[in-house]
Amino acid sequence: MSDNATEDEPSIEEQIAAYQREFRDLDPQVEQVVSSLQRLNRRMNVAYGRQTATLGMSNAEWEVLQALVLSGAPYRLGPGDLAKRLGLTPAAMTHRIDRMVGEGLVTRERDESNRVRVIVELTAAGREKWLEVMRLATVFEEGLLQDLTTTERALLGELLTRLLRRVEDAQPDAEGRLSDLD
Repeated sequence: MSDNATEDEPSIEEQIAAYQREFRDLDPQVEQVVSSLQRLNRRMNVAYGRQTATLGMSNAEWEVLQALVLSGAPYRLGPGDLAKRLGLTPAAMTHRIDRMVGEGLVTRERDESNRVRVIVELTAAGREKWLEVMRLATVFEEGLLQDLTTTERALLGELLTRLLRRVEDAQPDAEGRLSDLD
C-alpha cells in the first residue's frame, strides 16, 4: 500500500490494477484522473467541514452564506432561489434557513413589495462568519497548491474548468444533489 492510501482504502495504483483485472477495457490514465478527483473532492469536503465546525457551523450553512454573498449586496435571495442554487428541495432549504435564523446568521422576512414572497438576508454576524471561513479556507487552499508554480496553477485551473464545462454540457441538471443529506 502506498503512503497516500489509508488502511481501508487502496492506493490509486492498487485501485487501477484491481479494476484492470476485472475490466480489461479500462484506460488507466482516465481512471487515475477521475479517481484522484473523486478522492480529492471527498478529502477537501472533510477538511472544509472541520474548518466550519471549528467556527460552530456546518458545510451546509456555509453553502447558504456563500450563495448569499455571491448574489451580491444587499445579500438577499428568496428561499426558492437559494434551494435552486444549492440543489436542494424547498423543504430542506426551509430546515436549513430555520437553523441559520436561530443562529443569527440570516434573517427571514416578508418582502414588502410582495407579501407572499419571503426574503432571506445575510446578517452582519453571518457575513463575519463567512469571512472567518474564507480566511481558514484561503490558508488551506494555498497550502494545497503550494507545490505548484503559478503557471501550473493556471494550467490546472484551465483544465479543471474544461472538465467541469464538459459535465455541465452533458448533464445540465447536475449542479444540484441527487438527494439532500442534511
